[in-house]
Order: sequence, then C-alpha cells, then structure tokens
Amino acid sequence: MKQQEENIDKSLFEPAGVDTFSAEKIEKPSLNYWQDAWLRIKKNKAAVVSLVILFLIVFMAIVGPLISGKDFSTQTTSEANLPPRIQGLEHVSFLPFTGERTLKSGDVVNPYEQKGIDHYYWFGTDNLGRDLFTRVWKGTQISLLIAVVAAVIDLIIGVAYGAISGYFGGKIDNAMQRVLEVLMGIPNLIVVILMILVLKPGIIPIIIALSITGWISMARVVRAQVMKLKEQEYVLAARTLGLSNFKIIFKHMLPNLTGVMIINTMFTIPSAIFFEAFLSFIGLGLQEPQASLGTLIEDGFKSMIAFPYQMVYPAIIISVIMIVFNLVADGVRDALDPKMKD
Repeated sequence: MKQQEENIDKSLFEPAGVDTFSAEKIEKPSLNYWQDAWLRIKKNKAAVVSLVILFLIVFMAIVGPLISGKDFSTQTTSEANLPPRIQGLEHVSFLPFTGERTLKSGDVVNPYEQKGIDHYYWFGTDNLGRDLFTRVWKGTQISLLIAVVAAVIDLIIGVAYGAISGYFGGKIDNAMQRVLEVLMGIPNLIVVILMILVLKPGIIPIIIALSITGWISMARVVRAQVMKLKEQEYVLAARTLGLSNFKIIFKHMLPNLTGVMIINTMFTIPSAIFFEAFLSFIGLGLQEPQASLGTLIEDGFKSMIAFPYQMVYPAIIISVIMIVFNLVADGVRDALDPKMKD
C-alpha cells in the first residue's frame, strides 16, 4: 500500500495556476444603449433594406428635380401627354419606356416621331406638357418636407405637454387631460379642413393644419412614460440635490424617453404624408404650379384611362414611402425596446 502511494505523482494534487488577469479580461467590447440598438437593427433585414430605399428616395427628392434639366412648372402645350421615353431603353419593346402609345383602335403610335420631338421625357409629360420626372421628385420633396416639419412640431408640442402633465399630476394633470379629451372629441379631418379653408391652401397652412391635433398621441404616450419614470430613484436623488422641476423633466427624464419619441415620430411621418395626399386629392392641397404627391395623383386620376402613367409613378412613390417608413419604424421599435432581446 505504501509502495502504491509513493508511485503517485504529488504534482497532481497541487492547485492549478490561475491567471487572474485573463480571467477578468472582457473579450467582447462593451456597448452602450445606441450601439446595441444599432446591432439589433442590422439583424432586421427588412428594416435595413427599407432604410436604404428610404435614403435613395430622400436623395432623389433632393437631386431628382435637377437631373433632367427641365423645370417642374414650365408648360409646353405642344408636348402634352407624351408617354415615357428613356435613352437606351426606347428600343426594348417589353419595357414601358419606348415612347409609344397604344390607341383604342389597337394601333401603336409614337407621338415623339409624329411631333418631331428629339429629346426625352423619362416619365412622360402631363396634360400641360410639364416634365413628370421633375414634377414627381419635386412633389416627393414637398410631401416629405411637409410631413417632417409637421412631425417635428408634433414632437416638440407633444413632448412638452405630456411631460408637464405627467410630472406634476394632480389638478394640473387633470386640467390638461380635459383639454386633450376635448380636442380628441373633435374629428381630426374637420379641424384640418376648416383650417385649410380659413388659411387658404399652401405649404405653411397645411403644416399648421396637420399640427393642430397631430401632437395629441405623442403627448399621451410621453405622459404615461413620465408618470412611470418620476417614481424612479434618480428622480428622487435629483429632487434631494435641489434641482428644479423643469431641469428634472428636460435634463433627466426626457433623455430616457428618446426611444419612445423616435418611434412615435417615425410612425407620424408616413401618416402625415398620407393625410397631405388625401387633402390634395380632394382639392384642398397645394395650388398650381406647386406639386406634391397628392396633387400629382389627383391630376393623374383625371386622365387615368387614357394616360395611366401620369398616375402610376407618383402612386408607386407614395406607396413605397409608406411601406419603408413603417418597416423602418417597426425595426427601430424592436431595437429600442429593452424587452426585445435576442
């Protein structure tokens, strides 16, 4: 027995050497809240593709009106209702860019050759001979401008109103919420139409009309979040240190609501674009020679049977904008929601 014990290597019973430095080393770099959210957004393929498409649309809305070299308001009645024609694609028969038109009789004609026109209109022309390519992207630019400005105004008013109401509570909250209930009881469409009729159609009146009641949903969401956050320990610590109520609201609480505000704003923009298009479609939108996606769809609808391309292109653009904004908003919501963990 003693001989067997002597044959055992005593080094097997020595404690293993532990490298404390390596044990505490963090291999993966630490990420802050926004870096973690960006990583989750990148995993959402639909959101990433939609974001790329959205950037392309915004880019074209900025530079598109300058590409063709034609003015969006210049009328050339001798070149009215020309079909789309693009260099290099005019001889590809299965694409709708040949510059040809099929008559009701079934005959195929080429208005460019009939009128001796040697330049190209990529999206065709409208009934006044204006370049549709330029007008579509100019209309996209104006529609996006109206929607973004209205959404920013909704954000500012809604956040301030909701934060004050939720933080102070009591009689102040009760009075402010009664005002919200009165505004919510009035149909939004009626308020907007009355404002447009009073202020006359235009970019600024439409923005004001969209902003009158558009901030209500933002205010309600922010109020609910502030009522939850004001019971947190860091708010009590700020009060103990003597910070004023407004500093606590706007310096400590609102930064924690950034995700909620971004998400609601992302959903507000496509709603504003659609509402502006609706107003234009019923004749309360922008007036000539200004153009928006709504006015272009309204003009194209009048001649949809004879010249469908006049409505197709702006309809495609507004549809794509609505889809990509909602997909991006869904992706941002999932990424910023702390409960949506992989």
